[in-house]
Amino acid sequence: MAAMERLSTFVHEVRVEARKVTWPSREELQESTTVVLMTVLIISLFIFVVDLGVNQVVTLLLRTF
Repeated sequence: MAAMERLSTFVHEVRVEARKVTWPSREELQESTTVVLMTVLIISLFIFVVDLGVNQVVTLLLRTF
């Protein structure tokens, strides 16, 4: 029976905490999404350029030796 009481308490506390959740407005969500997409694009381009550079250096080293 103690398990049922703990489960009931847990569900009650989850409901109390869920009422405290605030959702972003549509504008905030769009701004956040734009920031995330731009960050992913910039990091992807950076990694692409670094990969090309490392590839060229490794190719040059392998041809030399």
